Amino acid sequence: MVALSVMLATFMVVLDSSIANVALPHIAGSLSASTDESTWVLTSYLVSNAIMLPASGWIARRIGRKRLLMISILVFTVASMICGASLSMPMLIVARVLQGAGGGGMQPLAQSILLESFPPDMHGKAMAAYGVGIVVAPVIGPTLGGWITDSYSWRWIFYINLPVGLLALFMANLYIEDPPYLRQVLRGGIDFLGFGMMAVWLGTMQLVLDKGQEADWFEATWICWLAAVSVAAFLGFVARELMRNDPIVQLRALANRNFCMGTAITGLYGVVLYGVTALLPLFLQTLLGYSALDSGLAVSPRGLGSMIAMVVVGTLASRFDSRFLLALGLGIFGISALELASLNLDISMGSVAWPNFFNGFGGGFVFVPLTTLAMGRLRKQEIGNAAGIYNLVRNLGGSIGISALTAFLERGSQTHQNYLGTHLTAGSPVATATLQGLTARFAQGGADGVTAHREALGAMYGSLQQQASLMAYADNFRLLGYLSILCIPLVLLLARPQAAAEAGGGVMGE
Repeated sequence: MVALSVMLATFMVVLDSSIANVALPHIAGSLSASTDESTWVLTSYLVSNAIMLPASGWIARRIGRKRLLMISILVFTVASMICGASLSMPMLIVARVLQGAGGGGMQPLAQSILLESFPPDMHGKAMAAYGVGIVVAPVIGPTLGGWITDSYSWRWIFYINLPVGLLALFMANLYIEDPPYLRQVLRGGIDFLGFGMMAVWLGTMQLVLDKGQEADWFEATWICWLAAVSVAAFLGFVARELMRNDPIVQLRALANRNFCMGTAITGLYGVVLYGVTALLPLFLQTLLGYSALDSGLAVSPRGLGSMIAMVVVGTLASRFDSRFLLALGLGIFGISALELASLNLDISMGSVAWPNFFNGFGGGFVFVPLTTLAMGRLRKQEIGNAAGIYNLVRNLGGSIGISALTAFLERGSQTHQNYLGTHLTAGSPVATATLQGLTARFAQGGADGVTAHREALGAMYGSLQQQASLMAYADNFRLLGYLSILCIPLVLLLARPQAAAEAGGGVMGE
């Protein structure tokens, strides 16, 4: 019941990070906003969510973990209701900021509650339950959002959180208890300077990542300034946290080898996980002409693969070395991404479904053992803070990955287009024959000779653009596959979680 309680909250939060994506045009039209303005619906949520992730452990030490979890669920649920009832874009953005703040506290809290509530030999099963929310929710989010938006209204993508939130609040109150060391509320002033620098660092970095491609990155002066402010705030934040006795984020946890390496791997995994999740629906809709609902159905086998993997790995985690399971998951994930690199414009839905299934299956094998390995050598008092850092790095990896892949996609399409265009010359027999054939076909439709020739040229250029985009997508999927496989050697730097107990309690830096 503890696992179900925190999984409900986690599922609701992660679902809302992706469910609004397909509804942005409807939201913009309904609230008389431009498409650029509507993207703030996503950005505002991500920024406030990122700020709360690392701060949740510090706040829990002051007001109690159970109380913070219940407050977070309540804030998220009320903010969801306000989102659905919004009458203007500013009102919706403010509500999304509140929603992100409430959701940011729930992910690390859920993780730390599970790791402390279950004995070490059941950590695999606990993380499998938690992983259902983390891995499956982003997959079904776009599909569910597209169906709700098409069938009812975009407002219902927020209203559906109300019954789930109320049930999660009731179950958290009934089943969640604070550990003994948190039952005494700690006293101390709020480090406004540290919190402020953290907010500035994460907020400006998220804006650079979200808007960089639109502004041509560092060719825009304001992007350069935001990047400089983000770096300065980050350095100041790190210095501030290392100097304080009771910092908001205990960066010293990174001195633990397992946690440091596990956090690095989860950041890279965030790049490949969110990269595939973002690229594939875009490929299906822009190049193959799938609707939002059809593209969601095509990628839905990933969720099925993830759920099956969670059940399997939860059983195997106590019997096999977690490092072996992690390496196996990274390998399966990488091979499935490489398989996606072989897609073409004539594929069926089944050609997309099977690589997606194995993509989700491999992802399930990564998530559970990686979390238990990263947290397995920490003391219980350190898990709450460490979970905030761990989740933040994974989300930042996703943001960086999506931004980088978007840039690679745009620039790769231009590069391939220039390369392919050199072969479309008047001296090419194939190009000449194709042009003549298309011109004759358009002329049969009633167009005069000049118009038919122009339409034929336009059709050939459109085909050229499609092929160039296809090659750019293949390059990105291939890159993600190689990156996943290259993470496997890093697994060798991790030690078994049980070693901490055998050595005497998992001392920091051990």
